[in-house]
Amino acid sequence: MKVVIIKYNAGNIKSVLFALERIGVNAIVTDDIDEIRSADKVIFPGVGEASSAMQYLKEKGLDKLICSLTQPVLGICLGMQLMCTHSEENDTLCMGIFPEKVVRFSESNGLKIPQIGWNNITDLKSKLFAGIPENAYMYFVHSYYVECSGDTISTTDYTQKYSSALQKNNFYAVQFHPEKSGEVGQRILENFINNI
Repeated sequence: MKVVIIKYNAGNIKSVLFALERIGVNAIVTDDIDEIRSADKVIFPGVGEASSAMQYLKEKGLDKLICSLTQPVLGICLGMQLMCTHSEENDTLCMGIFPEKVVRFSESNGLKIPQIGWNNITDLKSKLFAGIPENAYMYFVHSYYVECSGDTISTTDYTQKYSSALQKNNFYAVQFHPEKSGEVGQRILENFINNI
């Protein structure tokens, strides 16, 4: 099986690569369009800022490529946000795979922005969460979130309830970092590689 991690100017690719190695998957990190198109599974991770990431994707033609993929695709953190229509982060037009907007958390109840650390995921729907218990804890780092919608396959509460995972057709996306979330995160990656 050929697993590709999309390379672009957003951090955290190495930790995803190492997490896949721990479950016996040797992934290729590339921004080559033909390599990505020929993959069995594609992972689109990211930590960083939305507008500069989108600019890089457009320059390389990766934005159109990602939207056209028919194999399973998993977006992680910024990757999930860039798969939505628009981000409030520097007023960024994103790829529009999910018809949702990305909005900034408003500070309330003394909760700090960004959300950094462990929080639970609930309302789990999808083969992505096979064997994952309700209220499992995952690791998050983000200042922006996606509101709940018909594409929501898990929710999390931080200042309010929001989408911690989305699915539409062959596109899956998670706001948390499965690669930094211990055995539960590892199981989610295994589910994506083996069960979807």
